Amino acid sequence: MHTFRQVMLALAAATALAAPPAAASTAVAAGDVPARTLHAAPDGTGSACSEARPCSLTTARDTARETEGRDIRVELSGGTYALTEPLELGEADSGQDGHTVTWTAAPGAAPVLSGGRTVRGWRPGAGGTWTATVPDGVTPRQLFVNGVRATPARGDSCAASVCDATATGMTGAVSTGIAGWARPTDAEAVIKVRWRDYHCRIASVSGDLMTFAQPCWTNSSSGTGRTGPAWDTTTVDSSRYAKVAYFENAAELLDEPGEFVWDSDARTLTYLPRAGQDMRRARAVTPAVENLLVLDGAHDVRIEGVSLQYAAWQQPSTDEGYAGTQAGLTLTGTTGPVDHAGRYYTKPAAALTVRGGRRVVVDDVDFTRLGGAGAVLESGTQDSSVTRSTFTDLSSGALYVGDTDPQPAAALAGERNTVAHNTIRGTGVEFTDSVGIWAGYEAGLTVDHNTLDDLPYSGISVGWGWNQPEARESVLRDNKISNNRITDVMRVDAEQHDGGAIYTQGSQPGTVISGNYIDRSAYGNTERDGNGIYLDEQSSHITVTGNVITRVGYKWVSNWADYGIDNQATGNWTDTAAPALAGTGSTMTDNETGLDRLPAAALRTARQAGAEGHGEVEPLRPDLARTGTVTQSSTSGTAGAGRAVDGDTTTDSATLSEAGAWWQDDLGGSRHIGRIEVWNSAAMSTADFDVQLAGTADFTDAVTVHVTGKALRPTVLDVDTDARYVRIQRTGTGAVGLAQVLVHP
Repeated sequence: MHTFRQVMLALAAATALAAPPAAASTAVAAGDVPARTLHAAPDGTGSACSEARPCSLTTARDTARETEGRDIRVELSGGTYALTEPLELGEADSGQDGHTVTWTAAPGAAPVLSGGRTVRGWRPGAGGTWTATVPDGVTPRQLFVNGVRATPARGDSCAASVCDATATGMTGAVSTGIAGWARPTDAEAVIKVRWRDYHCRIASVSGDLMTFAQPCWTNSSSGTGRTGPAWDTTTVDSSRYAKVAYFENAAELLDEPGEFVWDSDARTLTYLPRAGQDMRRARAVTPAVENLLVLDGAHDVRIEGVSLQYAAWQQPSTDEGYAGTQAGLTLTGTTGPVDHAGRYYTKPAAALTVRGGRRVVVDDVDFTRLGGAGAVLESGTQDSSVTRSTFTDLSSGALYVGDTDPQPAAALAGERNTVAHNTIRGTGVEFTDSVGIWAGYEAGLTVDHNTLDDLPYSGISVGWGWNQPEARESVLRDNKISNNRITDVMRVDAEQHDGGAIYTQGSQPGTVISGNYIDRSAYGNTERDGNGIYLDEQSSHITVTGNVITRVGYKWVSNWADYGIDNQATGNWTDTAAPALAGTGSTMTDNETGLDRLPAAALRTARQAGAEGHGEVEPLRPDLARTGTVTQSSTSGTAGAGRAVDGDTTTDSATLSEAGAWWQDDLGGSRHIGRIEVWNSAAMSTADFDVQLAGTADFTDAVTVHVTGKALRPTVLDVDTDARYVRIQRTGTGAVGLAQVLVHP
């Protein structure tokens, strides 16, 4: 077991290791050979790469190969470098004999490496739309107008009772109107099942039956032996499937400003502009080049101060589609080994890919407007880092570090990599099962002082393999997830479930999760499956210490599996009560739980977390409910009224199912009430109810707020009134079941 002092010493060492690097210096120590500086520009044509006559990127790369015995700096002038293929760097482009090759922005410049193609020749059409022909060889999955992402035209959801999915196809073509669409085979079905996201193109329509592109549909269905653990029931034909979230990319669905449609036969884009957009003058760009910068076997290379924009990801637009598995990885191919541990899943394409890198530094790079992920470090990349960079408006996740083989050859093992002081916001725009930072089987990984905000699913995910035999022995160990600021993740609108702000899998001896500030993970969800720190499956030998965790939809720390071993949670602060940790030898000690105010030490920790290190902390609000006298109309089993004010959102109060069932709290005197939070129970039993606030016990003076439909976790009501009594009452027949009721002044 780690002592608290040992943990904090390890944290201090990790923080020092992950400190942002100093800006590159051109100073030369006595006796050193000055660095050679090469100059590149978007319109560079020079052969000598001089400042007076800069060269192209590829000429600069080839010229650098001729230099020996000194550092090399390739300085990029400002402007857009329109790539038609990736810029590739390998062994020949690496720093030799202790030297470094640096690709960097010239002083004061803002270079952009772009994989986009400008769409020109827009002409007006019916209903305020505009249409343009797309250049040959480009399949426009995304469209950005004046830098703002457009949305593929999409319709409403279709319930499983109408759109019934099986392993061979789906009904509902008639009821949805798809049978009458002009080009249904350009449209996709988007389906979300628990933590998975699926995007498969319609292949044919016959009567009411739709079939879908292969192998996308087969890989999204059960029976392949390749879609995850045998107990997994999250395929499109499983009992967990509830609906098609929406169909998209059909002209018949184009009805909202900011939407577009791709017609693959006519090779046209049709767009309905947002207010103020004049397509005669607008700049419309679609991503076309899949990878912008690829380092394959490179070492001692720095990438600094550039922006990577408009990279494409081709796979989802092919018959492979997007058969999501978890965290933005997909199942591809028509055949493959039967494997339940996810060893053969496919990572998304990324603007920047590092394969087998050694001492590669990516610093102060801007990743934005991408059709896939930001950066991938894989195939045994070691001693490399991504620091001080920003990731915004990405279709998939920001960073993928490592691979899915639990026992790789030594040369393919990911070790001692660092992800620090980065800002990640608004990723997973298209593929909502992706995460902010994903790491597979890594050892000695440091994820420190990053800011992650506004993400559809989990924030940071480290580890892989669930509880499967293939994954029970792995190289996972000694990872540090520290001082990160993670807010507004597992967003309710994304409809992805069973994740957390920080998520782990696998046995990871020596791994420490510390000093992180987590606020609003799955807050307002409909299910009890959005966690703060989620030690999932066989997560073992992990220490969770000194974290601040507030406003989570379920547990602040979750370790549900009995085969999780020796996990320790100590010295954390949270506004919910402590759930028990499952697993052999797991303990919870010295945690401050059920708080309605954060103590000074917790506030310091929260403020210092994240890339900026001085972020705002959302204050907790005092809770009047916990000191009141609670009663209910009846009791189901042992679920007494007090369970709704015990600070624990994992235990429930419950009445019998009856007409006008109610739960009530007498605050002991008239108090000003500004806000009430109603947290539903595990069974989601509280629906169509009144929240009544009264000064008298007979409720003749009650102020009533009606809530239609099921209560969330939580339903938040701003009431701004004085009352002594708070009652939650069904308006019909049924039970009142509550995990928590908070009454804030």
